Amino acid sequence: MDCFKKIEALIDAGSVNAVEEARTLLGQHKAASKAISEAVDEFLIDLMTLTFLIDAGREANSAQRLARMRLSKVRLLFPVVSEPTGAK
Repeated sequence: MDCFKKIEALIDAGSVNAVEEARTLLGQHKAASKAISEAVDEFLIDLMTLTFLIDAGREANSAQRLARMRLSKVRLLFPVVSEPTGAK
């Protein structure tokens, strides 16, 4: 199971540990670029919001959808960083 599939499972679960696990999975890539760092931070904030809503017993569908959209943004940025310098 790759990093993103694990994080998608964390979004579905919405557990208290989801944020720390996602931070650990994505943390190793944050330093790759400022854009990735910002996208990861935005995703983590949305994931924190999701877990807060679930813990409070509130409706969390919108927060879950937003977390998935932010994760998609992070996923799109990853290939850009993984290309070697000078690759076309």
